Amino acid sequence: MEKFNQEQLMLYLYGEASPILKLAIDNALKDDSELQKEMNMLKRTKKQMDELKKKGVSPSPKSIDAILKYAAKKKP
Repeated sequence: MEKFNQEQLMLYLYGEASPILKLAIDNALKDDSELQKEMNMLKRTKKQMDELKKKGVSPSPKSIDAILKYAAKKKP
């Protein structure tokens, strides 16, 4: 069972994964119930964010700052 990081799953979710990564995730999704659950959760979250965007709702500056600080810590 291959493990994928959050960045790889987000690339897949947004259709930006390389063909090799897309194929690997597609194949893993066939048999890996944990990966299926994680991908379904990411899809639901993306859908909710898209719906909020349509309504003109934006995250607060405090939320954006927290996300940017978290992302900066995760860079290698």
